[in-house]
Amino acid sequence: MDLRDLRAATTHWSAKPPTLILLFLSVTPNNFPLIHSHRQPAPAASFHVRFPCFLLAHLKLSNSFFFKFKVMSSSGIVRRGIHYLQKLKAANIPSDLIEQGQNRVIDASLTLIGERAKLKGQLVRALGGALASTTLLGVPLGHNSSFLQGPAFAPPRIREAIWCGSTNSTTEEGKELNDPRVLTDVGDVPVQEIRDCGVDDDRLMKVISESVKLVMEEDPLRPLVLGGDHSISFPVVRAVSEKLGGPVDILHLDAHPDIYDAFEGNKYSHASSFARIMEGGYARRLLQVGIRSINIEGREQGKRFGVEQYEMRTFSRDRHFLENLKLGEGVKGVYISVDVDCLDPAFAPGVSHIEPGGLSFRDVLNILHNLQGNLVGADVVEFNPQRDTVDGMTAMVTAKLVRELTAKMSKLSS
Repeated sequence: MDLRDLRAATTHWSAKPPTLILLFLSVTPNNFPLIHSHRQPAPAASFHVRFPCFLLAHLKLSNSFFFKFKVMSSSGIVRRGIHYLQKLKAANIPSDLIEQGQNRVIDASLTLIGERAKLKGQLVRALGGALASTTLLGVPLGHNSSFLQGPAFAPPRIREAIWCGSTNSTTEEGKELNDPRVLTDVGDVPVQEIRDCGVDDDRLMKVISESVKLVMEEDPLRPLVLGGDHSISFPVVRAVSEKLGGPVDILHLDAHPDIYDAFEGNKYSHASSFARIMEGGYARRLLQVGIRSINIEGREQGKRFGVEQYEMRTFSRDRHFLENLKLGEGVKGVYISVDVDCLDPAFAPGVSHIEPGGLSFRDVLNILHNLQGNLVGADVVEFNPQRDTVDGMTAMVTAKLVRELTAKMSKLSS
């Protein structure tokens, strides 16, 4: 959000403001204000925000140190778009006319991702020496969350933290992130813009899968996807498996198994993503680590699909095995899915589902660093900026996970 967005927000009043937005101001060394928003469902329609007087004067908002305003959440905008399309249908607007418009938006979205991937692939190939190059792809999707939808706002916060000046650009394994052969970025799938056109989840999931495939077409690019809620793992893993021509082994770090058949009736729920993956035959082995919130259905589904579930209550016993994993032999490679709530909330409070008793950050890094296998894709999901601390602690933790996964996936010739 920049200053123009903030000024617009203060003058736009919605009939149904569903979201509380707390704005925190920080100043970069170049004195450009960075405004970080933390959204929470709000019973009240208006609220106080504190800013320095110089910013208030610049925005021409008020001479007071406090002011009130209302804004619409992106989910509210999407609901308005879908409602608008329903009204068009009720007005006898031909359905093929609407579908043609939706197709144009989808085609434009895929063209943008594809052209950016092509450009980045050409750059990496021209530089030479890259056997595998990690490529960030954001999927800002939060509507399949069963609780809070804040993960939809995560990708830009993660990127900001990756390049934060408080740390350098070298990973623990010595990879240099400033080297485009190590890390590139093709931007975000425009999820909210597509949904605003009335596109349903069946088609949206296909768009996400096609976006991942466009990245993978540009050898040696490999996708590291920034969520978003955990529902995105299904279309991403599907794309990786289909593009490589067979199943992969999956290492899944999470407080929850996310293997309900259809949580709350939603087959694309973030709590059902791994049921879809296993049903589709996209994984040979699925190892779930960090589990500490699991019910009868989670265990039964695990048995049904042959999932290897490692719960936190036995982690001390399982530690040696989990810190020396060897995966991917006989299949197309290894895929890693990291839900930030695998970590104990002491390390990462900015998640929707806070589950005490989780992994330490070093536990996770030990598992990742020591894993043996050809990493062909990964995602980091469920960081919720709306619940993060004022100083962005969880954003930095999530960015560190992305940085270390980047180092794990990228390979340069010696």
